[in-house]
Amino acid sequence: MRTDGEATRARILAAARTEFARYGLAGSRVDRIAAEAKASKERLYAYFGDKKALFAAVLALNLQETTDRIPRDALDLPGFVGAMFDHATQNPDHLRMLDWARLENEPGLAPRTPCGRPGPATEDVVRAQEQGIIDSRWDPEDLITLLLSLATAWAQSPETLFTGEPEAKDEFRSRRRNAAIAAACRLLEPKGPGLGK
Repeated sequence: MRTDGEATRARILAAARTEFARYGLAGSRVDRIAAEAKASKERLYAYFGDKKALFAAVLALNLQETTDRIPRDALDLPGFVGAMFDHATQNPDHLRMLDWARLENEPGLAPRTPCGRPGPATEDVVRAQEQGIIDSRWDPEDLITLLLSLATAWAQSPETLFTGEPEAKDEFRSRRRNAAIAAACRLLEPKGPGLGK
């Protein structure tokens, strides 16, 4: 059972997540976050110090939630891409927060969490490359970045999401998900098109 303090802190984080995703760090207002969280500004500052620290806490929370939900199996990187696609389309605020963080370009905003980035560990990718499961010509960090980009490309696209009937929307989403996974499979294929060497 949560204490009053834990519950208040959770409400502040939830309100801040909405506010920051909508307005970024510069455009967000602490008074709106406090009012939405039904907490005083003083309580907010007591928990988080300042608005920048609160923004960083929301980024870290988003990253932790993402890594907790995404498989880390280097032997199933297409599954990783599919899971990231699902997460990105179901949690657009997470990507919006990362966009705001890049735009703000403020030191200290990038979360430093023990979970690292979503997806498999670099050493696991190297082992899969050594076993011939993944194209060994890729730098493991570059490969994970490319796969993350494939998984989130549609969510980041300037093209608006399909707004037709639910069945058509599901078909449209499924087609895009399958395209991201198919592209990942092409990248991963040993001695496939890869780096063009």
